[in-house]
Amino acid sequence: MHQDQQGDGGATTGERRPDRRKRRILISGGLGLTLLVGGAAAYQYGLFSDIGDPVSFGKAHATASTTASASVRPGVSMPTGPKADFVRTSRLPDGTQIAQTTLTGKKSGFTGDVWVWVPKEYDDPAYAESAFPVLISLPGGRGYPKNYWGTGPGLGLQQAVSDGAKAGTSLPFILVMPVINADTKHHYDGSDIPGQPKMGTWMADDVPDFTKANFRTFTSRDGWAYMGSSSGGFGALKHVLKYPDRFKAAIASGADFVPDSPLWNGNTQAMDENNPGKLAARLIAARGPDVYLSFQIGTKESGREKAEAFMREYGKGPVHTRLQVIQDGEHNGKSYVRGMREGSLEWISKVMSAPTPAPRPTPPSTPGSTPPSTPGSAPVSAQGSKPASAPRPASRPTPGAAAVPPPDPAPDPTQEADRDGNAEDAAGQ
Repeated sequence: MHQDQQGDGGATTGERRPDRRKRRILISGGLGLTLLVGGAAAYQYGLFSDIGDPVSFGKAHATASTTASASVRPGVSMPTGPKADFVRTSRLPDGTQIAQTTLTGKKSGFTGDVWVWVPKEYDDPAYAESAFPVLISLPGGRGYPKNYWGTGPGLGLQQAVSDGAKAGTSLPFILVMPVINADTKHHYDGSDIPGQPKMGTWMADDVPDFTKANFRTFTSRDGWAYMGSSSGGFGALKHVLKYPDRFKAAIASGADFVPDSPLWNGNTQAMDENNPGKLAARLIAARGPDVYLSFQIGTKESGREKAEAFMREYGKGPVHTRLQVIQDGEHNGKSYVRGMREGSLEWISKVMSAPTPAPRPTPPSTPGSTPPSTPGSAPVSAQGSKPASAPRPASRPTPGAAAVPPPDPAPDPTQEADRDGNAEDAAGQ
């Protein structure tokens, strides 16, 4: 039966026709309702959004940040350029945005996409001269041509950092989210496999160099960390152990612990250079520098025994380890973000450098006014509620602090998702 298209949903057959005046009212009302509903749907699906528009992070403070290099704070690296061309891919409710660019690595020669999200504190004028810690976030599964941490806020990683910064349980990290493989056919173990694209150099050299070129970062390793899941967890773990002079900490979720790409073709010497266990043993023998590793595992996936075995053998000396068990957690991004909310973000924030706002100018003293604070006293933040630091945990572990013991045993886990990451890619997208 033909249905009325004027918005009431009733049938036209057998009904009394309204007079012309009523008909005009009905037509006008129906058209208005259609435009209202259609317009809302169009905005919801991005037809009238600003997705794809150019993005310039920190542009409001670019002039102030580069006018006098002599005024740059110790330990802070201002953007060196060249400036990348970013386009907006999504927005969060707080107005922060995720943007994407294409990077051709000068050292690796590899070309791939990188997504970036910066917290709202980054554009706060109080932090215009402050560095921010960087969390290079690596996906599992294919990891090409997209990084599911960056393609949208659906997994909640950006919101977890934002909420943690607001609550004082996380630093406001810059999230840098590159692709980790060179194609959809192979896993490259985040490494420079002989004769293959140099994905290890891409992630350990080119991506950090790109970040320094575009953002205010720390000059020391205290401002650089990795996180990753599955094969990305392997990359996060391996890079921190291989380059402890550049990176200080990692959150490795559902991680692999040995290089196992068939592209190695039995080249054991090259594999050993990218084996987390052998790299940890080397770091222990060298007695440092200290690195901090947080493993995450869900109770509905396998792999806990491998993480605990690694911790027992290598969690000593300069290698500090902990285990975040995620109750009812599965081998996917949403479970791992929940684990980060439940403890891993706070833990890693305690060992990383925090951004600090500029001190407030001391008001001139007038007769009868309250005396100004004495030199060396702690300035307050832009919100006036905390000491001079970005939102962060109240305390931080001292270098060499004892590792956090693993939680009570979890229920029997189910079989872990396949290394090809199909299930995790579906969850990530």
